[in-house]
Amino acid sequence: MNCIFCKIIDEQIPANKIYDDEQILVFHDINPVAPFHILIIPKKHISSLAELQANDQELMGYMLTKASELAKQLGISDSGYRTVINTNAHGGQVVEHLHMHVIGGTQCGTMI
Repeated sequence: MNCIFCKIIDEQIPANKIYDDEQILVFHDINPVAPFHILIIPKKHISSLAELQANDQELMGYMLTKASELAKQLGISDSGYRTVINTNAHGGQVVEHLHMHVIGGTQCGTMI
């Protein structure tokens, strides 16, 4: 597979990892938009949020729970943070592997 995130999971490409277990990998974004910007990716290759199946519910819940846990551990929970999942081209998704951005450490503007 030619997916950059799969290559990071397989350690073919280095990443500044924060957390790693059997289900997910968490690392710093190489193009951060805020002082705190990490990516949470499932180790299972899922192209986008639009491709989720019913059996992915537990994985998605786990990713959200880990985002909350890491925000607390890394000191941005009280001030606040943003979680973003871009989906497909019009949603701004650049890498075709489901990933969640966790962004904080600064005042985020309103989205809508």
